[in-house]
Amino acid sequence: MNFDIDWEQQFTAIKQSFIKLDPMYLIKNPVMFVVELCTVLTIILTFYPPLFNGEEPTWYYATITLILVFTLLFANYAESLAELQGEAHADSLRALQVETEGKRLKEDKPLEEITEDDYEIVPSEEINKGDIVFVDKGDIIPRDGSVVEGSASVDESAITGESEPVIRESGGDRNSVTEGTEVLSDKIKIEVTAEVGESFLDRMIGLVETASRQKTPNEISMTLLLASFTFIYLAAVVTMRFFGMYIDMNVDVANLIALLIGLMPTTIGALLASIRIAGMTRVTRENIIAKSGKAVESAGDLDTLILDKTGTITTGERIAENFIAIEEDVKEELYKACLQSSYFDETPEGRSIVNLAHDEGIEVDEKELTKEHFVEFSAKSRMSGIDLKDGTEIRKGAVEALKEYAEEVPEGLTDKANEIADNGGTPLAVSVNKKILGLIELQDELKLGIKERIKELQEMGVETIMATGDNERTARYVAKQAGIDKYYAEFKPEEKIELVEKIQKEGKLIGMTGDGTNDAPALAKADVGLAMQAGTNAAKEAGNMVDLDSDPTKLIEVVAVGKQLLMTRGSLTTFSIANDVSRYFALIPAIFSAGIPSLQHMNILNLYSPQSVVIASLIYNSLIIPFLIPLAMKGVNYKAQSSAILLRKNLFLYGGAGLIAPFISIKLIDTLLVMLGVF
Repeated sequence: MNFDIDWEQQFTAIKQSFIKLDPMYLIKNPVMFVVELCTVLTIILTFYPPLFNGEEPTWYYATITLILVFTLLFANYAESLAELQGEAHADSLRALQVETEGKRLKEDKPLEEITEDDYEIVPSEEINKGDIVFVDKGDIIPRDGSVVEGSASVDESAITGESEPVIRESGGDRNSVTEGTEVLSDKIKIEVTAEVGESFLDRMIGLVETASRQKTPNEISMTLLLASFTFIYLAAVVTMRFFGMYIDMNVDVANLIALLIGLMPTTIGALLASIRIAGMTRVTRENIIAKSGKAVESAGDLDTLILDKTGTITTGERIAENFIAIEEDVKEELYKACLQSSYFDETPEGRSIVNLAHDEGIEVDEKELTKEHFVEFSAKSRMSGIDLKDGTEIRKGAVEALKEYAEEVPEGLTDKANEIADNGGTPLAVSVNKKILGLIELQDELKLGIKERIKELQEMGVETIMATGDNERTARYVAKQAGIDKYYAEFKPEEKIELVEKIQKEGKLIGMTGDGTNDAPALAKADVGLAMQAGTNAAKEAGNMVDLDSDPTKLIEVVAVGKQLLMTRGSLTTFSIANDVSRYFALIPAIFSAGIPSLQHMNILNLYSPQSVVIASLIYNSLIIPFLIPLAMKGVNYKAQSSAILLRKNLFLYGGAGLIAPFISIKLIDTLLVMLGVF
């Protein structure tokens, strides 16, 4: 276990604790503001007791004052420490920002025609939104932007922490590049999409720095609730002064203050801000930019999650698993045709076909193959292939496309293709001179651990839905293997927003991921829309969260962080309210037993005196705050469970602890005070 302590951070937090005693600052926290007002009253009692008919000795009032001051300082310390840890994270992010220069084009020219005379090297802060910059191998990308021409391998480890380079290219959904990342190969043209200070790194730093100032909607509601409780308890305690006068008993103002502090939810009031700040810091540590705290809390309340298949549930890279000849006598010819048709195919599936053929021991005469005769895949024909020097035409592609193209289609082709699809694969038909010989089975494997993560979501009560453009057979197989609740096959992008709206009309909160421009409407409509940093700017602007790692499954982590934030707040609120109930039964008999002797029967702890009970209760109230700071900062242990189970757990564990802890602690403190001769 690591016990390293940042002493400079601790001293700064202590210093900030005194600065935040400013009433103009504390008024934002109604509970602690009332504690400060009570402290002022006890200070007056200490120096001039007759003003409030004080009958207790001066040391008694001074002790109460000192304990209340420490209560305020501990509350301020919790918030200050959370802020400083967030600022430390912001400083570490700011360290990633380096002074760079960019090659700004004087006029837009094709990539291959650009020479040193066509650009000017300028500091990155002089590059404006809309400028076109040229980035060559070894250059640092000077500003966030979109690739408008070319493709390159980019090292994004400084931002994402992933050492594996990624491909960024124009014309697709992976065209976004980030300031401070390095181009490792090739060259690209980038259109700058962010002004100075508006990069994603700047936004993440800003998120951390503003977390201490911005309250989330749930926290605003909680603050109002605590303020209401405080007002009710204040009114109740004030009436007790008159109740004492009615029974001819002078109830000391200091004792009423102790009762008010015991009744008010001071524990959660003191820790509420630190829970919020620590929770937002955990989000940024997951490399996620949350545009608002509301998005994080909404993630914790999600009912339904829409997931894409390719790249989210599956790896997204289809790999050749098997060559299937429809007729046994064409097996060798099929294997050879598979290798020849894919020889110049540089896609991952093309490379996997070549590798599988080599594993099967297939060799071809390279002299027969020329790159000029390679037929690239097109969306219109849905096939690719090669023409040999002797005029032989070899094609591979979608089964339906090859059936239309070929002149000879063997019986059983459709059945074999359906069998592959039923097993979650994609069949590619292969033909030679317009005669289909067989199939290539491509498999897109489930992501490692995705089934377990889907199960975690379901245990939390979140329904999982897969929406994919794949055929019904493949979608059904993948959904079954991953344990998905529902699936939609042959789903068009525009249908996603209709699905989001349909589920929302049922009164459910919904989350989804996306990276393309066609995902933007659904991302904007969803309660939690997680856009990929590598995706299009339209998607990033539409979503209320952006994942710098561009991992579509990250939404599962977002749900976990959101639930942990809500669980922490709920657990400590339960503990705080249970605390108040216990202290009520300890303080009421002590304060009023002199006027109502029968109340002494409620003194089940056999506490020494009314004064010792008041002092012990206030000491406990002040010490419980720093004791709970680590829990507020780290968050309660998160485990995927339904809301009903979590509620029972909170009531039993934190509610039970909140009821028992005050009785034990107050008795121990009371005994210790008597042993030390204080009473």
